[in-house]
Amino acid sequence: MYQYYFRPGYQSEELLIDIFDGAEKETFFPDFMTAIKEIKPKMIDILDLWMNDEVLMTIDSEAGKFTVSKDIWGFAFIMTDHNQEGLYRINSILEQSEQFEKIDVDFENYK
Repeated sequence: MYQYYFRPGYQSEELLIDIFDGAEKETFFPDFMTAIKEIKPKMIDILDLWMNDEVLMTIDSEAGKFTVSKDIWGFAFIMTDHNQEGLYRINSILEQSEQFEKIDVDFENYK
C-alpha cells in the first residue's frame, strides 16, 4: 500500500500529490501507472537530475500533462503546471485504488 497526501505546495495555492510511504519501492511507478490507466497515461519525457538525486517523468494523459518527481529518499510528488483539474482527477482515481491510501492533512501546515 502507498500512502499519500493531497496538499498544497509550501507557500503555494497549487495542490500536489505527495507519496510519502511506498514510493521507495521499485514497483511504485508501474503500480501508479496501472492505478491511473483509465486516463491513458503515456510517458513523454524522463529527466534524470543526478545532481539532485531525482528523476522527473513527464506524463501526458486524458487528464492533461503532469510530472512525477521521484527521489532516492523514497518520496514522490505528482505535480501539474496550470492543470489542477487534472490533479483532482488523479486524486479521485487514487482514492478508489486499493493500492493507495489518502491521508488527510491540515492545509495550514503548508502556508
